[in-house]
Amino acid sequence: MEINEILVVAMFLSFIVLLFTGFPVAFVLGGVGVAFAFIGYLSDIYLDTATGLDMLSLSIVVNRIYKIMDNWVMVALPMFIFMGIMLDRSGVAEKLMNSVQQLFGRVRGGLAITVTLIGIILAASTGIVGASVVLLGLMSLPAMLEQKYSKPLALGTIASAGTLGILIPPSIMLVIMADQLALSVGDLFMGAVLPGLLLGTLYIVFILAVGIFKPSAAPLPADAKPVEFAMILAVFKSILPPVALIIAVLGSIFAGIATATEASGVGALGATLLAWYNKKLNFTVFKEVAQGTYNTTAYIFMVFLGATCFALVLRELGGDELIEHWLTGLPFGPYGIIACVLLIIFLLGFFLDWIEITLIALPLLAPVISALGIEVNGYGVVDNPELVWFVMLVAMALQTSFLTPPVGFSLFYLKGVCPPDVALSDIYKGVVPFILLQLLALLALVVWPELVLWLPAQAYG
Repeated sequence: MEINEILVVAMFLSFIVLLFTGFPVAFVLGGVGVAFAFIGYLSDIYLDTATGLDMLSLSIVVNRIYKIMDNWVMVALPMFIFMGIMLDRSGVAEKLMNSVQQLFGRVRGGLAITVTLIGIILAASTGIVGASVVLLGLMSLPAMLEQKYSKPLALGTIASAGTLGILIPPSIMLVIMADQLALSVGDLFMGAVLPGLLLGTLYIVFILAVGIFKPSAAPLPADAKPVEFAMILAVFKSILPPVALIIAVLGSIFAGIATATEASGVGALGATLLAWYNKKLNFTVFKEVAQGTYNTTAYIFMVFLGATCFALVLRELGGDELIEHWLTGLPFGPYGIIACVLLIIFLLGFFLDWIEITLIALPLLAPVISALGIEVNGYGVVDNPELVWFVMLVAMALQTSFLTPPVGFSLFYLKGVCPPDVALSDIYKGVVPFILLQLLALLALVVWPELVLWLPAQAYG
């Protein structure tokens, strides 16, 4: 191996080892980048190598940081984060839970279906996985256990429904992915709609099947009432505000009326008005939401800075060409290489948050997909259709890794709000069928890319 290849491998190994020390990942990324720029510089001086690195290489980071701060797409991040946190405090989810639960009261698994539907609405409103899982767990788990639901079914439903926020727009992950690959945010948002709804539909079908074939796992409530017009009206009243907000945000993007950045401002204002309408808004709540937004945004942008330094040094060493060479040299064919890439993303999701994967791995792997020459139908109107399709595959793989034992992030979010008698093994058992459903949906996206590209093509066509 040449010196540059050795340094690339050493960079990745150093990053992985330092992750287990407990240091913040942003500092690990930036520190490894600076350290290996210095190592390459000393290697060129004392070992007569030609890495091409010196301390001036790091000066380019300043320009990269300026471009990040000058990027209008990134303004959407704090706005969408504010929107999600404010909606969590607005009381919308509690109203939905109470009304929709009554509507499905006479259906076996009705409470689990309610949780899934609310998870879809929360995903389309907040886009924050941790907040959705915690909120659904706090609201629905006590009621499901009281109704004698089996623990695995109740826990699996909550974890999977809460994790939909990573995929269904306005996912902040898709905003960052669009920025990293120079894709349209609108394309990714529209491309994620059908896959997200497909997953939600599979969850509901599975819950209905459990209710039919194993009724003891999803019993009917003792006080189930027949459906009345008053129930339907209550559901309509509770679901109208969040749906109106979703239409205002996503509809304005899809219709070309507003950019993602402008729509995020509409979403933040709409969430604040909803909290005010539900009498949940006061100075303390606004202060807590603002602080939560600052903390999350600062975390994301700090990782941005560290990842920028790491990626710059890696590319100066030729790491992107090396990875492309390794992957395209695999004797598996184009779809076999895609399977390997998705497996890598899936395994990385055990140890890294989606932010680090999006900032480091995605820009390195995307050129590999473009070089495979896979023909994906963009209907003549979608730019870079193969990358839009690939991003959806990555998002689905990351969502699956969020649920996969032993280190899926959503599992620990849920465990943190569970009663003491709920074991982690109960959560593990509960998520297994939902992981299989996600893998089925991922396979469907591979076989039928139209599930991703049809909606943006229809919008532009």
